Amino acid sequence: MCLMKRLPCIFLDTPAVYLVRKIPISNRSIKRIRMNESVVMKPQAVKSFRKSLLRWYERHHRALPWRGLQHDPYAVWVSEVMLQQTRVQSVVPFFERFLKTFPDIVHLARADLQDVLLAWEGMGYYARARNLHQAAKIVVSRYGGKLPASFIDFYKLPGVGDYISSAVMSIAFQQPYAVVDGNVKRVLARLFELDWPLNSAASHKRFKGMAEILLDPEVPGIFNQAVMELGAVVCAIKHPLCRLCPGRTWCRAFLSDRTDVYPRRIQRNPLPEHRIAVGVVFKNGRVLITRRKPEGLLGGLWEFPGGKVQADEDAETACIREIKEEVNLVVAVEKPFAKVKHAYTHFKIVMDVFLCRMVSGSVHLKGPVDYRWAGPDDLLRFPFPGANRKFIPQLLGQWSA
Repeated sequence: MCLMKRLPCIFLDTPAVYLVRKIPISNRSIKRIRMNESVVMKPQAVKSFRKSLLRWYERHHRALPWRGLQHDPYAVWVSEVMLQQTRVQSVVPFFERFLKTFPDIVHLARADLQDVLLAWEGMGYYARARNLHQAAKIVVSRYGGKLPASFIDFYKLPGVGDYISSAVMSIAFQQPYAVVDGNVKRVLARLFELDWPLNSAASHKRFKGMAEILLDPEVPGIFNQAVMELGAVVCAIKHPLCRLCPGRTWCRAFLSDRTDVYPRRIQRNPLPEHRIAVGVVFKNGRVLITRRKPEGLLGGLWEFPGGKVQADEDAETACIREIKEEVNLVVAVEKPFAKVKHAYTHFKIVMDVFLCRMVSGSVHLKGPVDYRWAGPDDLLRFPFPGANRKFIPQLLGQWSA
């Protein structure tokens, strides 16, 4: 028995229920997701939930710049890439500036990667920008500058996974693909009292299956945005606003007064912390900056030379050693300049920054792929990692003093 036309079908197979859906990405495989019978909504409840959620979204959704651009697949794509791992309010100014600089796929494909990274600077996770740039080149060369409307063709582009492909296909092309992010998982976990950990890769397929059951195939893009919006502004991580929730009639966690129990998470070990030493090396009123390799963490960005402090050395000694190893210069530390703390996805750093004077040598790179002796204006033209950007304003202030 199908819940609705084009929705997944539910088959009772005691003591479990199996969700069976043809997966468009392969057009030949059948995915089976085993779940407890009690989590499945009745067809009429699914219809009522959709109706209530869509009515709430129409009245209460936030006015965000990309929501008026559903007709532009490129704009939808850019917004979804930016929204991965970045807060909505932080994305707004970047999105508007990025579209002004690169108004379409052709402009983005023809741009220099350094300009793309500079426009992205401040959002972090720079692989997103590199992949977006590379994918734009492929779209121009292979699809004439128009984003492919095929899930599998779009999925194959660099940096495009299930989430982005589902979001763009549903929002820009009105194709029935359910989107699953942290907000959606939280809504589902409370709605059905699911014990599946949010931060477990093994749970993702299960959450995806539940999202597909609820998806409204008539307005999949709006429905996906509505569920994400619900998780972002009402079904909050802490202190959910349950009395304002359009889904509270069906929410098992709310009805059992256990919203604080869900969602479940696997406890992770604390992030490791690394000590970093960096030198601002002056020569004739300019400072040395180097560019990282294009691939990997912070690939393609510029930075001040330095590296990890070893267990048997202090930060000042490490600064001198790293600069010698990295760019072949002998420097003398003039004085400590700044201490910066910064967090990445899998580790944290404490960075000691020193003002340095060049003593001898000429630049020979071992690791970096390029270098510049930069003046104050140059530091605003090159893309830098967030940790460097934290002390650059202080450096520019001293320069002008």
